[in-house]
Amino acid sequence: MEKVTVEDVSNRPNPMGVHSTRRPVSRALGAEHVALVEYELEPGEEFSGGLHTHHDQEEIFYVQEGTATFEVGEDREHVTVEAGQVIRFPPGEFQNGHNHSDEPVRALAVGAPGARHNWSDIESLAPCGECGEETSHDVRPPDEDGVMQLVCRECGTEMF
Repeated sequence: MEKVTVEDVSNRPNPMGVHSTRRPVSRALGAEHVALVEYELEPGEEFSGGLHTHHDQEEIFYVQEGTATFEVGEDREHVTVEAGQVIRFPPGEFQNGHNHSDEPVRALAVGAPGARHNWSDIESLAPCGECGEETSHDVRPPDEDGVMQLVCRECGTEMF
């Protein structure tokens, strides 16, 4: 049995600088089969660094305070999730959540199976400077400086 107080979990923001508060609760608990992360998003911040999917993991977001807006699917449908509401993304569904409001958002994200990213199963949609359009990209884990890398699946161009 492990027990922690969420506020005492070390803050580990996304290396892309897209949010200021991210507490990996499952890591603090030593969980191996589920990921649990608390986010606090200030206005203009987002959960991740862009539209992405986990091919090996489903994700659930429970908005505890505020209002989050998610871009869903390659057509980027906007779905609003308010305090007390929950949204689920199955493996393979593209999504990205934002705080477009003037108030902070506090939310819990749950991912399963697995408590850690399998980086080869993450795919991001991003503009490629070489291809001249939005393409599918592989996501490489952060390097020693915390920089993640995207690699275009069409042409192999690496972006930081």
